[in-house]
Amino acid sequence: MPSIKTLFIFEILGKPPEHIKESLEKMIDQISKQKGLEVTKRIVHDPKLVEKKEAEPKNEETNKLIEQEIYSTFAEVEIVTEDIKLIIAIVLNMLPSHVEIIEPAEFMFSNQEFSALMSELTIRMHKYDEVTKYLMLERNELLNKLNEKDKMIGVGEEKDAVEKNTVSDEVVEDSKE
Repeated sequence: MPSIKTLFIFEILGKPPEHIKESLEKMIDQISKQKGLEVTKRIVHDPKLVEKKEAEPKNEETNKLIEQEIYSTFAEVEIVTEDIKLIIAIVLNMLPSHVEIIEPAEFMFSNQEFSALMSELTIRMHKYDEVTKYLMLERNELLNKLNEKDKMIGVGEEKDAVEKNTVSDEVVEDSKE
């Protein structure tokens, strides 16, 4: 197989700014130590403060992070390898935000080579799915235990009583008008 030139973009969000830049540098160092590939270009951009107006609301956790002083940076990393499996491994293990195959313009695989790649990808996806399901089960168990403890100490009843009083107060206020 001919050499494959690939551009990856890795992004990181966090604080302090020095730490996220250093973490990105270390990750690129890890990639460059892989046998069978060469890092031919690496540009790590300086961290920038994420401004609230620039941030897209994604989920509650991301929004909480944005409320803090949070920084963002990214790196452009170009590699050359002859093994497509190494590119797939980087994608699955390092989770880049962008992948661009620069060269070659076309690939030629036998059905056996392509089947092997797809099998490897499927195995990885099943492992991720297994971990996700396990974590969801653990989370649900912990939530159930927490709810049981809340009931034992009457926290749930207090919340219900506060909510009922709030509703009653609103009804009284409305009837005065």
